[in-house]
Amino acid sequence: MCGGFVVGLHAAPLQITDDRGVTVLLAQSPQRIVSLLPSLTETVCELGRCERLVGVDRYSNFPQSVRHLPQTGGGIDPNIEAIVALKPDVVLMATSSRGVQRLESLGVKVLALEPRTSRDAQRVMGLLGQLLEVPDALRIWRAIDAGVSAAAQSLPASARGLRVYYEVSSGGYAAGQQSFIGEMMTRLGVQNIVEPQLGPFPRVNPEYVVRANPDLIMIGSRNVQGMEQRPGWAGLRAIRGRHICVFTPEESDVLVRPGPRMAEAARVMARCISRKGAP
Repeated sequence: MCGGFVVGLHAAPLQITDDRGVTVLLAQSPQRIVSLLPSLTETVCELGRCERLVGVDRYSNFPQSVRHLPQTGGGIDPNIEAIVALKPDVVLMATSSRGVQRLESLGVKVLALEPRTSRDAQRVMGLLGQLLEVPDALRIWRAIDAGVSAAAQSLPASARGLRVYYEVSSGGYAAGQQSFIGEMMTRLGVQNIVEPQLGPFPRVNPEYVVRANPDLIMIGSRNVQGMEQRPGWAGLRAIRGRHICVFTPEESDVLVRPGPRMAEAARVMARCISRKGAP
């Protein structure tokens, strides 16, 4: 103490271990952040640190304010030069993204995080809370989790046990039981036709779905074209009864991002089940 003031205080260094098992050291909480994964972008903003974002990937479109930020490519094709030019303190990106080693070789700090399950999403929110010095990050998560539970409780008993196929993207990639989407389906009381051993987001062939013959199909509007012409699909119970939820691009964005809008995703899915799931 000196004259009533504390002297010699400095921001505490941070040490965060990412999903590669790599420990990233930062002198202080980052003030300039580039995010290359929409769920990470949304989490930064939910934690109240949106103003620290200086660049995002081309798919980050929520909240509205991030649409005005410089775009730096995507996970498959990050624009390394554009990222470096933004002088970020840290780049947030998926473990599966390309360019991690290139960025690190240029002296850029990278935190690789890729939530695939609800537990992952919770953990990532906690890690970003540490990174951004937001002490109540897990309180925010608890509110999200409560929202998912409320959506589940809103469903009628008749919806329980419906057999559902959820197609995540073109090419027949489905939401498996081990994915955050599959976990949400379980919490909502419906049965995922994709067997757990196939993994979180397996590619399934049309015959697999024909054999399972789901009661309800969930699919995005980007992928629905030609669905009924797939081999054997015209006879599916869900298609014959028009038990199909076609999600708008905005709804699909909410549903496929394991982050702060998961309660909203549960409500979207619950509305689908209530409207289209009745036999």
